[in-house]
Amino acid sequence: MATEYLPPPLDATAEEPALFDGTTRFYMTYTCPFAQRVWITRNYKGLQDKIKLVPLNLQNRPAWYKEKVYSVNKVPSLEHDGKVMGESIDLIKYVDTNFEGTSLLPNDADKKKFFEELLSHIDQFAGNVFTTFRGDSTTEAGTAFDHLENALTKYDGPFLLGDEFSLADIAFIPLVERFQIYLSEVFKYEITAGRPKVAAWIEEVNKIDAYKQTKKSDPKEIVALYKMMFSAKK
Repeated sequence: MATEYLPPPLDATAEEPALFDGTTRFYMTYTCPFAQRVWITRNYKGLQDKIKLVPLNLQNRPAWYKEKVYSVNKVPSLEHDGKVMGESIDLIKYVDTNFEGTSLLPNDADKKKFFEELLSHIDQFAGNVFTTFRGDSTTEAGTAFDHLENALTKYDGPFLLGDEFSLADIAFIPLVERFQIYLSEVFKYEITAGRPKVAAWIEEVNKIDAYKQTKKSDPKEIVALYKMMFSAKK
């Protein structure tokens, strides 16, 4: 797959684009895990020419973004058909449903139900890991990754819904990517130890070009960011 040109992030000095001119724009930042979900979905479906990347400098973002595009003033958001939507889980579902390309959800009703169950748990999954980040015990993070290991046993195949890469994997992998780095570096805790399904899942996801293209976070920056956020481990 050809390497995509990644435009530089727009800051407060950037000119306002021709908003709502029929162009579909994905407002994002390269290192945000929530934006990464949508970016993976876009790339996997081959929508690079259909959905334009508009990266923002979140430390010095353009005023027009809040004023004219997305009043919430966060990323990710998607400008499409004269409207703007946000929230990464909603957006990955929207892109999968409303654009051409390989579907990222199976037709199987049981798998769709399990997908929604996984999504309903994702905030608790992240919360458990963050509890570890705030303290010294890795018990809560261990619980989170034990749950993921168990989820991966439900269907045959390396992915959360079986043999095919899906929105379920896309929802989790940007978080896991970052959690794995921080837990290993700061806590010397390996999330794949004793969890062969998690290890195989991460290995398989890392073979997917659409995901590899979005891995733009520097591990040192991830560690520094979480250390700043969770003062107990400074």
